[in-house]
Amino acid sequence: MLCTFGFERIGVLLSDLYFVDPEPNKGQEGAEHGIRLELRALERGDLKGSIYSAQPISVGQPIWRVDLLESVDGKPGSFDRTHHHPAFTGWEPGGRVFVRELSADPIAWLAAKLSDLPEVLKEAGVSADVAGPDDAESLRRAVPDILEATERLLGKVRSGELGTAPAEGPEDSVRAGWL
Repeated sequence: MLCTFGFERIGVLLSDLYFVDPEPNKGQEGAEHGIRLELRALERGDLKGSIYSAQPISVGQPIWRVDLLESVDGKPGSFDRTHHHPAFTGWEPGGRVFVRELSADPIAWLAAKLSDLPEVLKEAGVSADVAGPDDAESLRRAVPDILEATERLLGKVRSGELGTAPAEGPEDSVRAGWL
């Protein structure tokens, strides 16, 4: 499932995720699942018809990522694989950064980060002008809705409704989800 919150030039995207990496990081063996949240650049395209036509929208370059992941074989609610990627190089995320506060209370940590867009952009090494003039305030006002969607998706992952392995395909390398 993909959820999108769009502002002037910044968007927040959420998706369930099921992931198996055949070359895992130390301590990251086995499948993981949960929610991936990305801060992305958004762009409006030119209308393709009349003023009543659908608005083309492009979801562009990733800026920042948070993975609220847990071991599939672990205890639900452990957030034992939860981390973030403070920056991207093009489309590739930087390394996983584990933060004690993020694993201890991911929703509070996420609320604080999303409430300070200028700081997230600075940490990502992205120019502040990638955001529209009202994006920081619009995002800050939408934080409760984003957190509610995050918690709803996490509940669906834990119930087995989302964030599951595909029915068919390889078992040693899997990435299932929109993000």
